[in-house]
Amino acid sequence: MTRRALSLSAYLTYARSASAAGVARDWPDRPDGALVWGFAEDTEQGRALASLAARLVAQRPEVSVWLSGSVPDRPGITTVPLPRDLSGDDLRNMRRRQPDVALWTGQALRPGLLATLSEAGCHLIALALEDAPFPVDAPRWLPDPAPATLALFNSLYTNGAAASRRVRRLGVETDRVHDATAFLDTEAPLDCPDGLHEEIAALIAGRPIWLAARLRAEEASDILYAHRQASRLAHRMLLIVSPADAEAARHISRLLRSEQMRVCDWENGDMPDENTQVLLAGGPEELGLWYRLAPLAFLGGSLISGTGGEDPFEAAALGTAILYGPNVGAHLGAYSRLVSAGAARIVRDADSLGTAVSHLVAPDQAATMAHAGWDVISSGAQLVDRVLAEVCDVLDDRGLA
Repeated sequence: MTRRALSLSAYLTYARSASAAGVARDWPDRPDGALVWGFAEDTEQGRALASLAARLVAQRPEVSVWLSGSVPDRPGITTVPLPRDLSGDDLRNMRRRQPDVALWTGQALRPGLLATLSEAGCHLIALALEDAPFPVDAPRWLPDPAPATLALFNSLYTNGAAASRRVRRLGVETDRVHDATAFLDTEAPLDCPDGLHEEIAALIAGRPIWLAARLRAEEASDILYAHRQASRLAHRMLLIVSPADAEAARHISRLLRSEQMRVCDWENGDMPDENTQVLLAGGPEELGLWYRLAPLAFLGGSLISGTGGEDPFEAAALGTAILYGPNVGAHLGAYSRLVSAGAARIVRDADSLGTAVSHLVAPDQAATMAHAGWDVISSGAQLVDRVLAEVCDVLDDRGLA
């Protein structure tokens, strides 16, 4: 027995004899047929895991999916408590559920949980592994169980070559480690009617266009100021405003009237013409159309505090360059990835927004950013496709089709 195996054995002896404080976990009975259990370390990975699970259920409705950790609710997917690693009762209950496949995200390892799954015959898949240490909540007097825990996984998908080298240096077999990309929330792109898109595109062809998506009432004045500033250099520029909700729409409509701007009120059946300065659109349900028409978009909820911003991947997935304010804490990882790729840019106020719009609304500038965003989205979708194929192959091999 190797030192690594001994380190994991020592941890398991400690974990299975422990009694974690708090209320005992309560899981549903194991369903008949195939069971896939996913574990999310943080909110961003939880959204990505929930999207992957939704696609799996759509492809294989006979498969039951349980998700634990920081995951949103999704139809057809059961959310269950995250087992405690230092609880003999939780680990024994976990073993009795015997999931067929487990999807694990992030760096933080739970050796007791993962070893219990492995011993129960579960196929283990790790996602979103970074070039960073693998923390384990273990007493300092125990030998580090992380290397032996990583060796339990059947497949490990990393965020790139550097992360893969780190995993291999810890002793994981090379053929189990796969260079990949960030694990992203890859929802299907927002839809829109083809005929309507073609009609509106013909009406506004040749005009510089930008979009303010999911705009809050408190941001409207800054957006209109930025539009006036940018329009000094591009007199035919058109701003499309998609309010976040009905209350924001009423406020923005009143503001536009007070500013005496030439407005096309989409909800009242108006159509834009050469003199339109602002197209006041309907709610978020029509964003599939506006993202396709506007090469550049400001994402609302980011110039004010308290909202956390909006998911930028829905815009990037439709080839839109992205501007955003500093308050995007709920989606910080997503924005950071797009900024690193050159697909998004932060603005601090109305002045910097106007300057950015003037520069980036040019077709070549917006196209470069949009292409970078599409690369991020498409690489994430390819990873999801690979993982789904592996899950389905495992289930087929076990006769659980």
